[in-house]
Amino acid sequence: MATNDDLKNQLQNQQPQQVSASSLGFKALMNTPTMKKKFEDILHEKSDSFMGSLMTLVSGDDYLSKAEPMTIIAGAMKAATMDLPIDKNLGYAYIVPFNRSEKVGDRWIKHNEAQFILGYKGYIQLAQRSGQYKSLNALEIYEGQLTSWNPLTEEFIFSYENKTSDEVIGYVGYFELLNGFKKTVYWTKNEIEAHRIKNNKAKDKTSLSGAWRDNYNAMAIKTVLRSLLSKWGILSVEMQTAITSDERVFKQAEDGSVIEELSINDESIKDAEIIEETEEQSEQGEA
Repeated sequence: MATNDDLKNQLQNQQPQQVSASSLGFKALMNTPTMKKKFEDILHEKSDSFMGSLMTLVSGDDYLSKAEPMTIIAGAMKAATMDLPIDKNLGYAYIVPFNRSEKVGDRWIKHNEAQFILGYKGYIQLAQRSGQYKSLNALEIYEGQLTSWNPLTEEFIFSYENKTSDEVIGYVGYFELLNGFKKTVYWTKNEIEAHRIKNNKAKDKTSLSGAWRDNYNAMAIKTVLRSLLSKWGILSVEMQTAITSDERVFKQAEDGSVIEELSINDESIKDAEIIEETEEQSEQGEA
């Protein structure tokens, strides 16, 4: 697998000799002609604004700024190929810091990398671009709103006005294609929790971490939408890429032109988790 040093050496060879490879951190890599051209090839006239938003994102996140630079850039390029903004306030796509331990020989090496996460708005955006959807939506169901749900016939009856509390009991997703095909899925809160715990990479599987901790409902809605669209929706090339790329760590090949997927489910990987420590905990760990 290509390493960061491989790409740094390649980029250094294209730079004036006074620039050393060791000095090529994230900001320096972003300023190389090679990297600028890669984003220009993908985004054309949008490249400058996208690269600017990426620089702002990294500079404003202490943990992300410490991640391996090429995993940040590779994740951002994945978002760029889908033409999705990475501003976390918009909710389309995210680049988040991620801890991973990899077995190299007889030793476990810890990496601080960046993970690409697609937001539920990203899934909606990609579905809309296909031009095949008449309607598409997903939302929370609160206590008192659900009247009945038949998983076999998909008959879903609820009353929005009958909300009796702020307790969310489930999440529903629905779409109708232009050809008349309709699909409804409903996940109970318990089903969402079982899915979250099963896929939680933290040591404590039941703990809320990362995006699940910060915006539980948005992640639950995304889970429903991803299941709905991947099983029953129109799988355009963009949507297939989105589904297979979501919540992955990416590297780049030696020539810098091919993005390689690094599966966090690989047997050589353990203790993978979104970075959660506070500044106080970090200082204690360094003491």
